[in-house]
Amino acid sequence: MKKIFRLVAVIAATIMAATAFVAPTATAAPKIKVGLAYDIGGRGDKSFNDSAAAGLDAAKKKFGVTAKEVTVTTGSDSEREDKLRLLAAAGYNPIIAVGFLYAGPIKAVGADYPNTQFGIIDDASVDLLNVAGLVFAEEQGSYLAGVAAALATKSRKIGYIGGVRIPLLQKFEAGFVAGVKATKKKASVNVKYVSEPPDFSGFNDPAKAKVIAKGMIDKGADVIYSAAGGSGAGNFAAATDAAKAGKKVWTIGVDSDQYRTASAAEKKNMLTSMIKRVDRAVYDVIATAIVGSSVNDVLDESGIYGRTYNLALDGVGVSYSGGYITKYKAKIDKAAAAIKSGKIKVPTKP
Repeated sequence: MKKIFRLVAVIAATIMAATAFVAPTATAAPKIKVGLAYDIGGRGDKSFNDSAAAGLDAAKKKFGVTAKEVTVTTGSDSEREDKLRLLAAAGYNPIIAVGFLYAGPIKAVGADYPNTQFGIIDDASVDLLNVAGLVFAEEQGSYLAGVAAALATKSRKIGYIGGVRIPLLQKFEAGFVAGVKATKKKASVNVKYVSEPPDFSGFNDPAKAKVIAKGMIDKGADVIYSAAGGSGAGNFAAATDAAKAGKKVWTIGVDSDQYRTASAAEKKNMLTSMIKRVDRAVYDVIATAIVGSSVNDVLDESGIYGRTYNLALDGVGVSYSGGYITKYKAKIDKAAAAIKSGKIKVPTKP
């Protein structure tokens, strides 16, 4: 009986996904209350959370929605669940959780509030009809960042700093290394993680990330890509210190275009950023909720719905702020086209 129910749900979701979406105008949009639950660091982290905030801000401007934003501080499952329950009980709908660590809590709360639409960034494990998994092809965007890094390096020594050694961050690593190697075979990539699970402090420990980056620089790295949330600030600081000592080290940001929020000194070294359109995913959830629907592409026939944001959907990519990689654009575009066509299959595991 359960299989029959899921089959019917899959068919229904497929039909809805195939229906052309017409965005409501600001004047026609009903007034809904949006709940946004940030990961540790919240709005102002200049990375992952800020990208989500940008999507909310765009929806506010376009549709005039009201919103409540909450941020976890301790990062425990119980705290995350409490934040989501607070929003659901207050009538916020939809509610969007920023980060895969909300998976357990959102499954519990989503089951208790079946008439509330939820979305979760970076997770596609919750098999509830009212929970949309919003995931990204980080490996594809990181591949393009790897192409840029390989073209920019002079020492042929490149670094990758991940926040926590988990499958999600290893997707960034795998794509980045593949892009480097495909572009410059003799280049090497030194891979380090700020913390190991179950310690997730690596997403918000810039001091430790700076030590790691300095170690890479001391060994000759002249391009370092950090996919580590708030810890990425440590990479930027290490490159700034190196510049003061007369050594040029390029950095690569992540998630949002970090050049836009960098200091003047940091901008001089920021080669590019791997853009992950968390803002687009957040905006999509709100826009579809306004017309009484949901982001419900079929991700898995077991009952997982949501959307995968890849290069084809402009869900990932690289930034050109600063103009440092403009001269590489033709080669980057060529790699992107090959990925979209399937000619290049980017690995998701190291």
